[in-house]
Amino acid sequence: MYHVLEARIRTALATHIRQRYSQDVIVVTERPPRIEMGEVATPVCFELAKRLKRAPRQIAQEIAVELPPIEGVARVEVAGAGYVNLYLSRATFLMAAVAGATDTPAIAPQDSDKCIVEHTNINPNKAAHIGHLRNAALGDTLVRLLRRAGRRVEVQNYIDNTGVQVADVVIGFIHIAKKSPEEARALAAQPKFDYLCWDLYAKRDALL
Repeated sequence: MYHVLEARIRTALATHIRQRYSQDVIVVTERPPRIEMGEVATPVCFELAKRLKRAPRQIAQEIAVELPPIEGVARVEVAGAGYVNLYLSRATFLMAAVAGATDTPAIAPQDSDKCIVEHTNINPNKAAHIGHLRNAALGDTLVRLLRRAGRRVEVQNYIDNTGVQVADVVIGFIHIAKKSPEEARALAAQPKFDYLCWDLYAKRDALL
């Protein structure tokens, strides 16, 4: 989708330059070094400056103001000595990308393309937090992208409830919190027991 918008920008710039300055130029575009400077930039004003015998920044300012609206472009700005930087409309870009993904049939998965994506893996011996939700969203997104690309994907999510961390928390209850088994069972029946286990796990690790 980016390349579609980039080609649309080159065409619009070339047309505007031909009509405004009576010049046929090859519009070259590039990606700015930082996203704060936009998604597409062009140094075309430097070439125009040679032909028109004018300052490139002055020409860039005229283009930024006079360039007709381009579908998918949110705004146009001048940068440096004469660059024209264009900022894409994120909403338009996303909707076009989604529409393109819907219209394009997925590639049939091949047995040789099988891959495994392991994600989330929440440790039930500690409190769940927003980072686990983030990992689930990222993992599921990656799985969907791979499947859309034609890969056969197996998703794995290990519930890690019998590992050494359980022993670490037991040690924390006995030697750090100084709790008996009966007291630990009573705490387990109260709210936020998972947070207590999390704290004891961290304190136990700090002793290593």
